[in-house]
Amino acid sequence: MLLSTVDHLTGQIHELDRLIARTLEEIATPHDGPGTGDEPATAVSARVLAERLDAVPGIGPTTAQIILAEIGADMSRFPTPEHLVSWAKLCPRTIQSGAKNTAGPAGQGNPWLKGALGEAANAAARTDTFLGDRYRRIVKRRGHAKALVAVARSILVIAWHLINDPDASYQELGADWHRRHLDPARKTRDLVRQLQALGHQVTLTPTAA
Repeated sequence: MLLSTVDHLTGQIHELDRLIARTLEEIATPHDGPGTGDEPATAVSARVLAERLDAVPGIGPTTAQIILAEIGADMSRFPTPEHLVSWAKLCPRTIQSGAKNTAGPAGQGNPWLKGALGEAANAAARTDTFLGDRYRRIVKRRGHAKALVAVARSILVIAWHLINDPDASYQELGADWHRRHLDPARKTRDLVRQLQALGHQVTLTPTAA
């Protein structure tokens, strides 16, 4: 009886996979989306979009399907990535009371989308990639939860660009991107501040060119 139940559930899973694959072929980006020239962009099926999203660290085939199911393939409703991030409730909310502004909780948002992005961010945090390095940089000063939200936000912004631009593809920047593009003056100030916090008096002497 247990084996029959397993066979029955396996058959249902295969049927659902077939229906999802068929639905992905039926859903496509708008024909009048952003193009490279005077001609409108060619419609792209959701199956192709799911394959693009699958290239992002942390996103697997199932997560890509969930993202497309929740936000769709038409990004005209979200003119900018910030609109999508705000709709998903992945940006801090500012609470104003008189002249005082404080940060508040972002809100609930779409639970299925936030759950999928949370799993993707958790997986990306363990990779040696740009997103993994972003997590490790933020977690040191903001904590695990806020670092995951920041990575989830970055993943959603990447997804917006991949869906909105028919010619876009994910390009890995590398785990050392921040170090390669770090402002030397800012890095110097941060290091001096850290040494002063440890009780040291710092005097900087530029090296000869």
